Amino acid sequence: MKSILKQTAFYCCLLSGLGLLFIGLRFFFDPIAASTDYGIKPQLNMDFSFEYIKGIRDFFFGLIILVLLLKKQWQALGWVLLTGVIIPLADFSIVISQPEYVIGHTIAHLIAIVICFACGIYYLKNHKTISQ
Repeated sequence: MKSILKQTAFYCCLLSGLGLLFIGLRFFFDPIAASTDYGIKPQLNMDFSFEYIKGIRDFFFGLIILVLLLKKQWQALGWVLLTGVIIPLADFSIVISQPEYVIGHTIAHLIAIVICFACGIYYLKNHKTISQ
């Protein structure tokens, strides 16, 4: 059972980290589509400041997850994930505050909340036994 949990947490973090790198880059290279998929209307005046801020934030968070995961820094990864729950919570709040939000745009943020919280708790509780 522990092996399944260990593998599940590892691959959830690996896929999340890689996904965040992709999302971050997408906000730089295709900010209009990325904004729409995120759940907000893109700026009509072509000011993509929000998108670039979101892009670098997601890219950095994905990079941190991957570095800690690959360096097997389980306790640090647990803390980053657990405290990082504020990011998808804020994203969720931003999306639902939009006048014409679509429930489908909130699902990715809700999944991210669950992954950050569950994997963060897992790595904090098990960081000593995972390394053995």
